[in-house]
Amino acid sequence: MTALILATKLYIPAARSDLVSRPRLVRKLSEGLATPLTLISAPAGFGKTTLITEWHYSPAGQNFPLAWLSLETEDNDPIRFLTCFAFALKPLMPDILAEAEATLQAARPKAVMATLIHCLGSVSHPFALVLEDYHSVTTSAVHDAVAYLISHIPSQMRLIISSRIDPPLPLSRLRVRGDLTEIRADDLRFTHEETTAYLNHVMGLALSAKDIDELEARTEGWIAGLKLAALSMQHNPNASLADFVSGFAGSHHYIADYLVEEVLNGLPDDVRRFLLETSVTKCLCGELCDAITQHNNGQAMLEQLERENLFVV
Repeated sequence: MTALILATKLYIPAARSDLVSRPRLVRKLSEGLATPLTLISAPAGFGKTTLITEWHYSPAGQNFPLAWLSLETEDNDPIRFLTCFAFALKPLMPDILAEAEATLQAARPKAVMATLIHCLGSVSHPFALVLEDYHSVTTSAVHDAVAYLISHIPSQMRLIISSRIDPPLPLSRLRVRGDLTEIRADDLRFTHEETTAYLNHVMGLALSAKDIDELEARTEGWIAGLKLAALSMQHNPNASLADFVSGFAGSHHYIADYLVEEVLNGLPDDVRRFLLETSVTKCLCGELCDAITQHNNGQAMLEQLERENLFVV
């Protein structure tokens, strides 16, 4: 099993040097540990991982043991996922792999998870496990195993899921029970104060209040967009900052490259085609999309794009 697992999948990322402190979100994440599941769901570039690491290295998180598992498409195999899951928790419970060995070899995902839950129940102190990039998982067997964990989670365990889309887990039931904490794109967007701190103090741009307001409006607090804009201004020191800000848009090559690499390349062909064909409109509704695309799935596609946190707003 060890040959299958890259150790870097289990490393907690280092604290960032260009961090803008976000105490309101650190506090919300800390308060979320009162519920079994915390879901951080937002599109690419909204600072999901950075928030978790800021909390971990803050006084609020330093005394709370944390295990980490970064997921990728290879983890859609349920036994590989569960093996990685056990490896991630090994620092908290060194014998967990040995105890789960027999069920892992039997390749029955729910039985493996039941064994792991039984093992974790003997941990004597509170702890949390982060499942990062959960959007990489699309296999129902893996989702079923995680849902089973949430339904039978030991009282001292907390699960933090970071994802670009809402996972197919029983979120509504957890929400009604008060067992779910949610941090979403609207929470993660930079506030005006955070935007100012990042652009002028972290990136050293000395922008005017007017330029900051315009750049904030153009990016809608999207952290990756602000960072790419700042990097572009740093790489063109002789250009007029005011002219750059007034002309900055999604067509800028830094933004376009990021969206292609991080978002568009991973989408199915039909979704990419739908986004391209409907991009000519300023506002969207199902009937208008049907008229443009000559298909009858416009409303369903818009609802899917909203669930998957794609850039349609």
